[in-house]
Amino acid sequence: MRTSAFHLVTRKETPQDAEIVSHQLMIRAGLIRKLGAGLYTWAPLGLRVLQKIENIIREEMNAAGALEMLMPAVQPKELWEETGRINDFGGQLLAIHDRAERDYFFGPTHEEVITDFVRNEINSYKQLPINFYQIQTKFRDEIRPRFGVMRSREFIMKDAYSFHMSQESLEQTYETMKQAYTNIISRIGLKFRCVLADSGAIGGSGSQEFHVIADSGEDAIMYSDSGEYAANLEKCEAVSLIETRAEPSAELTEVHTPGQKTIEDVVNFLGLEKTQTVKTLLVEGVEQAVALVVRGDHNLNEVKAVNLAAVASPLRMLNDDEIKAIAGCDAGSIGVKDLNCHIIIDRTVANMHDFVCGANKTDYHLTGVNWERDAQYHAVEDLRDAQVGDPSPDGVGTLQVARGIEVGHIFQLGNKYSKAMNAVVLNEQGKSQAMEMGCYGMGVTRMVAAAIEQNHDHKGIIWPSNIAPFTVAILPMNYQKSERVRLASDELYEALLAKGVEVILDDRKVRPGFMMSDFELIGIPHQVIIGDRALDANEVEYRNRTDMNSENINRDTILSFLLDQLSA
Repeated sequence: MRTSAFHLVTRKETPQDAEIVSHQLMIRAGLIRKLGAGLYTWAPLGLRVLQKIENIIREEMNAAGALEMLMPAVQPKELWEETGRINDFGGQLLAIHDRAERDYFFGPTHEEVITDFVRNEINSYKQLPINFYQIQTKFRDEIRPRFGVMRSREFIMKDAYSFHMSQESLEQTYETMKQAYTNIISRIGLKFRCVLADSGAIGGSGSQEFHVIADSGEDAIMYSDSGEYAANLEKCEAVSLIETRAEPSAELTEVHTPGQKTIEDVVNFLGLEKTQTVKTLLVEGVEQAVALVVRGDHNLNEVKAVNLAAVASPLRMLNDDEIKAIAGCDAGSIGVKDLNCHIIIDRTVANMHDFVCGANKTDYHLTGVNWERDAQYHAVEDLRDAQVGDPSPDGVGTLQVARGIEVGHIFQLGNKYSKAMNAVVLNEQGKSQAMEMGCYGMGVTRMVAAAIEQNHDHKGIIWPSNIAPFTVAILPMNYQKSERVRLASDELYEALLAKGVEVILDDRKVRPGFMMSDFELIGIPHQVIIGDRALDANEVEYRNRTDMNSENINRDTILSFLLDQLSA
């Protein structure tokens, strides 16, 4: 490709609304252009990257035995009413109407559609297992779309759905998809971790996320420093930091703590450590209010909390009036002694003794509190965020943290959708049985942004070779003026094309410095600079975008040199 026949428009200025590096560089390098809030046009340069990622995904999904199909982006509302998921997605669902005022949604995901397809196509256990996938545009009406294509409203996803007669069969395909995702991200050339995750609105019994490691990642990934354990912070198990509960050694004492409303206030006032205190949070329950109790230096994990059977969903903290009605005090003085509600305590809290909590009396706290002697609880659960330095839940090493960008999520759905939509087949005994389902999503557009977040420097993008829009860039100095530069450039260009190399030749009439900056920004992995001075010595200059080191290569051997670099 010659730049004279290609759309290549870069920008020096960084857009004011571009908060993260990938958004900034994708706009500046001319990969995308903003159309509206959370809506982006993919320019030819960006589309080349996107299509390379799609091709890798297709190859690995096909190799894993999945069958590609394409479902409508627009979905009848009635399907969502069958599963009752409309409230789960809430405002993210884009509702639309046709001329007959029939109700539709622009699909944010396709569990309902694929289940409808399968219930009409599959009727016997002999047709299972089967796994369908598509690469298609989705729409989720984000409240605040941001970070460019990282969290846009319209995006491209690869979503796959498998159907089975048994949990064992589902687990086999789940493991196959886990390996396929590992292969995909490895081939793209990114550092990543597969972590335990919460299933969220999709549902199901178990799920794992694939996170590209990057400092700008929205998610905290907890992992063992010497073992295999890794989990999203929302899902990471937090073990008790106290092995056994010691016997009480202090008397229960009520202390006046005027104006001390936070844990920080209380420990400073009493001259204690946060580890000697507990904090009690009152939330709405399914049948009655629920008190969730964590140590003073720990944070409540809201995902873990809302997944508790006794806690209402969505999670809602009680307001001041509700707190006073239950505890008889303001929020800063809630405690566990004589608290008239369902009390669930964290694992670490269960082994604490002689601790401090609110007295259920405004401006008063209790010291020397002990379980069973002074206060009771109804259940012990994992309630808190895991922290760096905690023992790993698998017993190997301690937990560390990294930031991650979620690019894939795989689920074991079970029969949640098949039962709701009566997707049944005849089993070996001739009886109707709801199918077991798996679901496997991968963000295609998000993968592009994640690759940039992990691979860039102050000059611009550094593409992994397998997804670069072009593999080699030929940068001639004074192409329009120097005949021998033009001839040398054209000769190398044609030779590379003949070898099947994706090459771009910059034949624009621009200054050398502008040309060099453009291709440093765009991030083509291998760059060949051809100028009169180097040609005097029968040489050309080669630069690798990763380290930007330059070396002069004999013109007669540059083709073989480049082919060696590409095969390395």
